[in-house]
Amino acid sequence: MDFTLSPEIEDYRLRVREFVAEYIRPIEADRANMDEHENIRDDVLAPLRDKARQAGLWALQMPKDRGGQGLPIVGMAACYEEMGRSIFGPVCFNSAAPDDGNMILLNRVATEAQKERWLQPIIDGKVRSSFVMTEPMPGSGSDPSAMKTTATRKGDSWIINGRKWFITGAGVAQHFILMAKTSNDPRKGLTAFLFDADQPGWEIVRRIPIMGPEEHGGHCEIHFDGLEIKDENRLMEVGDGLKATQIRLGTARLTHCMRWTGMAKRALEETFDYIGKRESFGLKLADHEGVQWMLGEAAMQIDIGRLLTMRAAAKLDSGDFARKEVSMAKIVVADALHKAIDTAIQLVGARGYSKDTPLEWMYRYARQARLVDGASETHKMVLARYLLNEDIDFWSWD
Repeated sequence: MDFTLSPEIEDYRLRVREFVAEYIRPIEADRANMDEHENIRDDVLAPLRDKARQAGLWALQMPKDRGGQGLPIVGMAACYEEMGRSIFGPVCFNSAAPDDGNMILLNRVATEAQKERWLQPIIDGKVRSSFVMTEPMPGSGSDPSAMKTTATRKGDSWIINGRKWFITGAGVAQHFILMAKTSNDPRKGLTAFLFDADQPGWEIVRRIPIMGPEEHGGHCEIHFDGLEIKDENRLMEVGDGLKATQIRLGTARLTHCMRWTGMAKRALEETFDYIGKRESFGLKLADHEGVQWMLGEAAMQIDIGRLLTMRAAAKLDSGDFARKEVSMAKIVVADALHKAIDTAIQLVGARGYSKDTPLEWMYRYARQARLVDGASETHKMVLARYLLNEDIDFWSWD
């Protein structure tokens, strides 16, 4: 097991790190650069995106012939971690959710015509996108088979009716990937569709207020009332919706882990200067045994999550779905993120709780990590099923 990065990936990683330090962190330091939802303002973001393109760091996850950099998932893990060291980092490189996961899915399964129409504008940064699956109770959440939104065939079109909510990015998205029920088959009852924001038959009911800072476009509740989608804009075959969801969410869940690892590292970095200078009871804070225990524990948990993320990335690169490995990474990294930020706030005291550092921003943001793309409890159920099915082979070395 060799964890050494290839020279190409290491070069990308170092260039991303330098870009974040030189261009993004100074922007992040001034809260005037935030929009009303505590994300980077679009007018501030645009020049940074242009710089990332010029630096050859744009859309690392996409093929070179489509304007990306063609990195494998292991390479993405190393670079996304570096992006995550700024709260504004990933979006500057066109590697933020939900666009990132949508691009990966479309690149994997869309027809060439669909890639030109729906994928390329997202890669180019001309439009943003959204993945439309989660529904209000009693509809689908962690269990897609409970979906209530329907797609009914009408000639060469499909008519969509239903309701979705907590749809990330919907407020600014132009291109949407929609999951809808096309039959009662428990495994083949869902189908994926593509639609444009300008089409009639749907509306954003509200942008749902949330505890933490928001992604661009927020988290929206959507109502469908007769949205008509041409069959040519169906993604994959009828009944392949669950498969499309699994393809998208496998890598998308892991890219969250990559970015969160960078944020967790950044949280600890925020303490270094303070604990190295602040004296308490005759010692610098960094020399207190209790402080060292807190730092050591948080650093260890970050590295455990990082190793799980890399293992899952390597399995995905090999063509494996890596469901078990992705679930483990998702659980551990979500917990490590919260622990790192909580530890950092405790160590820098009241200043960490204030808006003088990005820690309180991170703390509110991090709470969603145990919920998005499958609650931690759901992923633990996945692991239990694998354990009961595989017995001792659950811990195989393959």
